[in-house]
Amino acid sequence: MGFELKTWYSEKKQGEVLLEYNGSITSELITEALASIEKSLNLKNEKNRVRKKVYNVFVECLQNLYHHVDYPPLTAPVKQQSNFGIIILSKDGTFYRISTGNFVKKEKLNYIKDRIDQVNSLSDEEVRMLYRDIMSNEEFSDKGGGGLGMLDIVRKTGNKLEYYFYQFDEEYIFFSLDTYIS
Repeated sequence: MGFELKTWYSEKKQGEVLLEYNGSITSELITEALASIEKSLNLKNEKNRVRKKVYNVFVECLQNLYHHVDYPPLTAPVKQQSNFGIIILSKDGTFYRISTGNFVKKEKLNYIKDRIDQVNSLSDEEVRMLYRDIMSNEEFSDKGGGGLGMLDIVRKTGNKLEYYFYQFDEEYIFFSLDTYIS
């Protein structure tokens, strides 16, 4: 049996869901989501350091979706066909989890996998050094970052990224990324 988006979505909604969204990723959505998260974390009386970390990592995850989503295949079970992405913020025990998902063309699979594996292979010190090196070289891509997104997430959380690729059809995969904040 092939990939089922509804099953993936329900599996990612473990714990206390603070925010969930699936649809077109727009700049307006980013503004609304951030206001909602700030309110939720304030209501939970979360420590300032944790609030800031969750907020900043959530921003990075949303920006990754905004800048890197592909149009989903026409056969995908989604309502909106442009810039479709999913983001879920939940609190599960002692950690927060940010789960994102989106369709990408198969030809991008190796690039994404290699990039995450490279970032995950670095020590905390190597992450900090590479981050500083990229920032000091001011080499930014046409999408605004210098490959800083995933590096910044790992730097801020101190945790490795978990990712999965699900075969959707001959041309597309569904890319799932989980970020944990202690």
